[in-house]
Amino acid sequence: MRIIFFGTPDFAIPSLRELINAGEDVVLVVTKPDKVKGRGQLLSQPPVKELAASYGIPVLQPSSLRSAEFFDKISAIAPEMIVVVAYGKILPAAILALPPKGCINLHASLLPKFRGAAPIQWAIISGEITTGVTTMLMDEGLDTGAVFLTEKTEILPDDTTPTLSARLSVIGSRLLLETIGRINADSIRPVPQTGESTYAPIIRKDDGRIDWSRPAPDIVNLARGLLPWPGAFFLFQHEKVILIKTKTKSGTAGEAPGVVEKISKDELLVATGKGTVSILQVKPAGRQLMSGAAFARGRRIQEGMGLEHS
Repeated sequence: MRIIFFGTPDFAIPSLRELINAGEDVVLVVTKPDKVKGRGQLLSQPPVKELAASYGIPVLQPSSLRSAEFFDKISAIAPEMIVVVAYGKILPAAILALPPKGCINLHASLLPKFRGAAPIQWAIISGEITTGVTTMLMDEGLDTGAVFLTEKTEILPDDTTPTLSARLSVIGSRLLLETIGRINADSIRPVPQTGESTYAPIIRKDDGRIDWSRPAPDIVNLARGLLPWPGAFFLFQHEKVILIKTKTKSGTAGEAPGVVEKISKDELLVATGKGTVSILQVKPAGRQLMSGAAFARGRRIQEGMGLEHS
């Protein structure tokens, strides 16, 4: 089957590879434009572009999906199906209507929960203990299309966005291949989404600013969900410090939220609105990873001092 594949980040890699290895005719890959990254301001290619190039598949990187030129190019290909995995842009109605077998999307949540751009991050931040993947027939709404298949997985206590994303990408790639196979066999029909919907908006830098008045589990979940970017952070003497590894500590916080309760050999204990957070590892801006205790010693932080100290 002639397929145009839309995708951009690492999450989409297993799906594209599964389609190719299964013998599907992926005739074109559409991905987002190259981006300038890092201090050296070097141009970086999307991971999906690199994989497509290794298989000799043509790649388009339109700045807009609504241009007549782009539509003419993909319509001339006459795809039977369009597959979308973490592309990063909403497809216009004209493109959705193009392939006779529809536009099939793999979404990293159990729809209708966590519709939107960052379902994995918000599932962790929200303290969910299960999540999953969904294949759906796309419509003009934001992840509102009718569902083909879903598969659940547990969110482990030490999962971060990278670990959960890697696991979901593999689970999703297999579910996508099964969905396409059953569509080809005419043995599946999409069904409307049911249940209460929630949204997972795009992550912004300021989403990482820690509110120490929140309960300790919320702060730990924020740190897990916002790795690797933008990171859950606090400001100490105007220095941005990202929490890399944390855990909740049993017992009741004896200090006001944001105040250092104890500094031990290996950890830095900070009071929250409910409970205590043990800070095991941090990354100050422009510096290497270090233990929470090493950070406290290096900044001469004392027990009873607020971490948001200016």
